[in-house]
Amino acid sequence: MISNTLRDVWAGGDPVLQGWLSIANSFTAEIMAAQGYDAVTVDLQHGAVDYADALGMFQAMRASGVMIGARVPWLEPGIIMKMLDAGAMQIICPMVNTPEQAAEFVSYMRYPPKGQRSFGPTRAAFAQGSDFTARANDEVIGWAMVETQQAFDNLDAIAATPGLDGIYVGPADLTFSLHQGKYAPGLDREEPEMIEALQQIVLACHRNGIKAALHCGTPDYAARAVSWGFDMVTVSGDSRLLASAASASVAAFRKATGVGEDSVTEKRDTAY
Repeated sequence: MISNTLRDVWAGGDPVLQGWLSIANSFTAEIMAAQGYDAVTVDLQHGAVDYADALGMFQAMRASGVMIGARVPWLEPGIIMKMLDAGAMQIICPMVNTPEQAAEFVSYMRYPPKGQRSFGPTRAAFAQGSDFTARANDEVIGWAMVETQQAFDNLDAIAATPGLDGIYVGPADLTFSLHQGKYAPGLDREEPEMIEALQQIVLACHRNGIKAALHCGTPDYAARAVSWGFDMVTVSGDSRLLASAASASVAAFRKATGVGEDSVTEKRDTAY
């Protein structure tokens, strides 16, 4: 079986840089996977992606050698096992609020006797190697998302779950929940109390011998997260990067030519 190279990155003392895919397109996935990320994850929770889309995206990314992951829609055994069978090397599971839910998640990630994953590696057996059965339990990585007040209150108990590889922080939902709507949802939190909460999560993870990951909006904030001890950072994603690059290109053109928004909008309106 292919080795999960994320473990090698960590063994070398480095953080993992992850890319994010929410556009259901294999070409977009292929492009992103070739940019030098350590891992790229397909978002089936909030992304415009279903299983058939994800399967083709996994296939398109294989040639790059990047570690492929999936964020599943919910804590549900069918989709977790199906994404593993499709070839995901890591799974991110949202809204894990209790140690019991964390243990349930871990059980779906592993074959017996370590778990209850059902055997039927449709694509994984071909994409990951002939000794897949013997090594799968040790190679796949499972992240429980801490995003609520309940999960934060249960932080140490979740982090102590046997077999859990790490906690992945969704800062938008966590901010919403911890502060009851006081702050608008979003990435790259600057509130002192949120930075303290993020640092507490890192400490809880490392106390229990597991990894901590954070979803970030910018490289600068991701670098700060690494300085706090996060072991994996996700920086932006395909849709945000596309919008940002397109916006910058349009702004550069308008500045260079003096063509303003009003004249462009007027021309666009007359076309209909």
